[in-house]
Amino acid sequence: MSAEQARGAERDAERDAILASLAPVVEGIAATFGPVCEVVLHDYRNPEESVVAVAGSVTGRTVGGAMSEIGLRVLARGDEATDELNYVTRTRNGSLLKSSTMVLRDSTGAVFGALCVNVDIGAVRQVHTLLGALAGGGVAPAEPPTTTFGNDIESVVDALVDAHQSRQRGSWAELDRAERLELFGGLDARGVFAVRGAVEQVAARLGISRASAYNYLSRARAAHDTPTGGTA
Repeated sequence: MSAEQARGAERDAERDAILASLAPVVEGIAATFGPVCEVVLHDYRNPEESVVAVAGSVTGRTVGGAMSEIGLRVLARGDEATDELNYVTRTRNGSLLKSSTMVLRDSTGAVFGALCVNVDIGAVRQVHTLLGALAGGGVAPAEPPTTTFGNDIESVVDALVDAHQSRQRGSWAELDRAERLELFGGLDARGVFAVRGAVEQVAARLGISRASAYNYLSRARAAHDTPTGGTA
């Protein structure tokens, strides 16, 4: 075994130990908050089956399930990722959640997973709205974004492609070159192409060849890396 392979094995052993130590924490948090709470432990070394522990059943996650849109976004940021705390989102079936995503790092500072807490606040929000109305309260809260929580990565990628296309209000054939580059750049920024086989899946979803998909992805990345002005 080479020195590099030895370091890699040590890093994996350390990460495995961190994940193992957090398994009781997953159960403990979920038990504390009861049936409205779900806690999910992710290992980003395997995005397609990142869920290694789960307690509670708010989003229906199971061990061996894939990461969500939020996880893909963290994955795309790499070691620059930061914790996202107390954000509100809505599942595709309409459940309203308050969530926190806390990234996991090894001793080198590298991000390799996340501990996620999802709390169903639908009933609480309804009571809040009712009390506000009775008290002559103010403006209704803004509609939270919809997030896909799936146990297979294909459904998450499909949902992201659909969301981007709906914002552009047109099929692939109706998009001009700039809009097509924007679509691929947006998907890339959200971590879609960090998943194995995602380029092929997106190509099939859009009805284009794999070569075309790779070409648009390459151009979108080149456009993102091109300086917008100024002097060095």
